[in-house]
Amino acid sequence: MTVNKRHAAMEENREKLIAAGRAAFAEHGYAGASMDELTAAAGLTRGALYHNFGDKKGLLAAVVHRIDSDMASRAKAIGAAHADPWAGLLAEGAAYIRMALDPEVQRIVLLDGPAILGDPSKWPSQDSCLHATQQAIEELMASGVVKRVDAEAAARLLSGAALNAALYVAASDDPEATLPKTVEAFSALASGLLA
Repeated sequence: MTVNKRHAAMEENREKLIAAGRAAFAEHGYAGASMDELTAAAGLTRGALYHNFGDKKGLLAAVVHRIDSDMASRAKAIGAAHADPWAGLLAEGAAYIRMALDPEVQRIVLLDGPAILGDPSKWPSQDSCLHATQQAIEELMASGVVKRVDAEAAARLLSGAALNAALYVAASDDPEATLPKTVEAFSALASGLLA
């Protein structure tokens, strides 16, 4: 087998495991997901899981990264649909918060993710989100829409507010009722940055 074919086969196995892990974690939660069942669903062995991810926690990290990155991309697209950059930034944050109602996002990213992987603000997917928010804030400052403050600090606070709002919605007893109040509070908090 050539190096390229071997690499393609390894990447295909990795994708199969992420898909199987995503399905198992969504249906059973991290604790209830069986490594034997999810590797069988992928048509692979435990050895393939260990080789690609180290362990079940490593697979969860890859699944969380994939879903959280998808969430950020969807939120960014919603924000980009606004002609007004400030409205777009608020819409992006609100869209991220609203994704807390998605059962897969809720269980894998917002409940199991922090419990197993630790502080979400340290996740690589959140880091890329932070950089995009910082760039947007710098542009809004340059155009006089946002107060002159430290852009990284403002981005960390705004990104953190959206993330924590999503965590709050997901963990609440009634996410549907909690969501509108949370989005309203996020928007009010963010408006403090306006010049």
